[in-house]
Amino acid sequence: MSTKLILSGKAQAVAYGELIAARIVNNSSANAVDISFVEDKKAAPATLDGSSDDVLAKIVALSPSSFASASKEDVAHWTKLAQEKLVVKNFQQLAQTLEILDAQLNLRSFVLGGLNFSAADVAVWGALRSNGMVGSIIKNKVYVNVSRWYSFLELEPAFGESHEFLTKSLQELKKAANAGKKKESHKANFEIDLQDAKMGEVVTRFPPEPSGYLHIGHAKAAILNQYFAQAYKGKLIIRFDDTNPSKEKEEFEESIIEDLALLGIKGDRVTHSSDYFQEMYDYCIQMIKEGKAYCDDTPTEKMREERMEGEPSARRNRSVEENLKIFTEDMTNGTEEGLKNCVRAKIDYKALNKTLRDPVIYRCNLTPHHITGDKWKVYPTYDFCVPIVDSLEGVTHALRTIEYRDRNAQYEWMLDALKLRHVHIWDFARVNFVRTLLSKRKLQWMVDKGLVSNWDDPRFPTVRGVRRRGMSIEGLRNFVLSQGPSRNVINLEWNLIWAFNKKVIDPTAPRHTAVVNPFKVHLEGSEVPQTDKIEMKPKHKKNPDVGEKKVVFSKNIIIDKEDADVLEEGEEFTLMDWGNAIITKKDANSITAKLHLEGDFKKTKHKITWLADTKDVVSVDLVDFDHLLNKDRIEEGESFEDFLTEKTEFHTSAIADLNVKDMKIGDFIQFERKGYYRLDSLPKNGNPYVFFTIPDGKAVNKYGAKK
Repeated sequence: MSTKLILSGKAQAVAYGELIAARIVNNSSANAVDISFVEDKKAAPATLDGSSDDVLAKIVALSPSSFASASKEDVAHWTKLAQEKLVVKNFQQLAQTLEILDAQLNLRSFVLGGLNFSAADVAVWGALRSNGMVGSIIKNKVYVNVSRWYSFLELEPAFGESHEFLTKSLQELKKAANAGKKKESHKANFEIDLQDAKMGEVVTRFPPEPSGYLHIGHAKAAILNQYFAQAYKGKLIIRFDDTNPSKEKEEFEESIIEDLALLGIKGDRVTHSSDYFQEMYDYCIQMIKEGKAYCDDTPTEKMREERMEGEPSARRNRSVEENLKIFTEDMTNGTEEGLKNCVRAKIDYKALNKTLRDPVIYRCNLTPHHITGDKWKVYPTYDFCVPIVDSLEGVTHALRTIEYRDRNAQYEWMLDALKLRHVHIWDFARVNFVRTLLSKRKLQWMVDKGLVSNWDDPRFPTVRGVRRRGMSIEGLRNFVLSQGPSRNVINLEWNLIWAFNKKVIDPTAPRHTAVVNPFKVHLEGSEVPQTDKIEMKPKHKKNPDVGEKKVVFSKNIIIDKEDADVLEEGEEFTLMDWGNAIITKKDANSITAKLHLEGDFKKTKHKITWLADTKDVVSVDLVDFDHLLNKDRIEEGESFEDFLTEKTEFHTSAIADLNVKDMKIGDFIQFERKGYYRLDSLPKNGNPYVFFTIPDGKAVNKYGAKK
């Protein structure tokens, strides 16, 4: 009976050492180890007959003669170092260990010397193979001895072919699992472990602050919360976190509701944190009475410094009576003394997790609230409000972005301190795009400075902004679903989301024609209409349901000057959707060509778009945009204001076909050979039709783009 080795293909550090050892053992004793794989992130990297203890040593013991003899202590030392120090992703830490290994391999062919590899070599090589940072280090020979040793062992099939063996095994596993399943190309893996989730009982919430417009990051959070509420036949609460009257407006709240509706998101309930102001006020008094909170008038800068240094506030030991008086009289009434104070939770001012260092839970604000008016002068902070309202509203699972992870302990502390119902938290990665700001404060700055027209500017990552640029609702939803609830934080290229959009709009976008810098062409021949004629042609050759358009045929046409420049006298070229023509004369201002409809378009080098040179054509403005930032990622300590792109809007004048007159604002089209566009505005006060370029996920726009 063979020994069963199970390896996790989703382990943070794949157990290559154990896999290599098992393959070596099987080479000397066929099928001694039955190797299988799982794709469970929670599974141990390797188990042997159900045990995850000393797996490598146990495999080696099955065939000791297959490995060079070495002391157990030496092997154990290098195995421990490999599993703990060589799998780390911190380069500085990894480099220290690689230096030790490089010194050990100086004048040695193998880690423990000798004429053959030992279990120590297997453990160390396997750990390096599992670390994605190591490949370039080996290739660039940063550590000469390590690179020599690694490359030498890679020639051994048990070592060098281990990754291929792993990959093929996982593919077969996935193929078996997916047998009979319908493929959903745009959907990520949503099989996450929502703790204690029960069908019909899950309640999620989406809590936007009404201090700005909904952006793509919010859209992801809203769609994910809706997804899990529906998946478990539960409920979704839309809750406006309106605890800061200085920033919040009814305008923002209305826009968020409208944008959510466009995304197909409607909560089972719409609530406000302000609905619970009295309850939160009472809970704050309860915490003060129980000695779990205190009033503090320490100046903001000094308080910040004390929290960073882990030093207690001089006000931390105020009496309960004094704290109650300050909170219920001075702060509640917004007196001069009250305005100097805030309320802080008394947790642990020395905590390693700095969010636990006596965070502020209440502060004064005399700005009238857009719902409660002048009723309140004190308002709870986000960190105090959210766990309380989540618990009171029956939320079972709070899905929030991963940057809140350090605050999870604070969230739990609030619930425990107030003896409120527990709420499970699931962290997911926020959407980050290169050269893009998602901070509402920074976006507001750009609006205030006039760098953009408003919150719906096509350069903005708001839902309204990307929709105005040409993002379809279906494309946006498909993109979010493709990301899923993953916790991997990455900076995405915008091309990714636009590629999803193209799949949605391409099948239905009517095909039209636009000419840039018109160049005159006169057509001759018996097949040329002597008077202009109109024929009805399909707007989309592959989708007749899109309808028909008018195409004017004339002996005088216009083409792009750029196309005219590459055509040569005597050349046969193709007029798209008409036929071939042969140039009989060309000068600086015009071309004369003879129509040759029996010509083979497959044999022509140039296939160009054209328009009849008539009064029916319309003037259009093709507008393209660049990123507002010229750096992919703004690092901590850097100011985004130092990386603003100097020019971000580009216009190209063009002439388009008469069918444009039938379009309405918001329509998507494709100007053939130029790209996809969205009509943003109709002619007014002498201005032309304005079209915004819609990125297609791969090509750089040629028209309306920066030069």
